[in-house]
Amino acid sequence: MAKQMQDQVMTIDDLAVYLKLSTSTLYKLCAEGKVPGQKVGRHRRFHRETIDQWLRGKKESC
Repeated sequence: MAKQMQDQVMTIDDLAVYLKLSTSTLYKLCAEGKVPGQKVGRHRRFHRETIDQWLRGKKESC
């Protein structure tokens, strides 16, 4: 069960791979408040389910 919980919470490096973005781009988006996540001390954490909902909610076109 601990492994399953780990898979639900991602670090910024995990999220960068998941979204196929550089970590520097992701840090910038986080600083602008554009990516849902929490800061835990000096670290950022992201819930996979929240990120998936956020992505589904994006309606912008390229």
